[in-house]
Amino acid sequence: MNITDVRVRKVARNGKMKAVVSITIDDVFVVHDIKVIEGDKGLFIAMPSRKAADGEYKDIAHPINSDTRTALQELILMKYQEAMENDTDEM
Repeated sequence: MNITDVRVRKVARNGKMKAVVSITIDDVFVVHDIKVIEGDKGLFIAMPSRKAADGEYKDIAHPINSDTRTALQELILMKYQEAMENDTDEM
């Protein structure tokens, strides 16, 4: 699996959510609405989710294992930092 495109849309307001990201996998599959969140221990990503009938949020797309999640998070956060340095609205 190759992440062939990462698009970062910074969020203009102050708050914990810093950006919304879309990734393209192998030039054939897109995942939208990955969020970059500022937590107590630094930045992390939150996968797209939907509110279930019981009120809990459930991921609707997510990595199957921790190695893939770590690699995805590192790439997204690197692209987010580049976008912040370049001060562009979309990358």
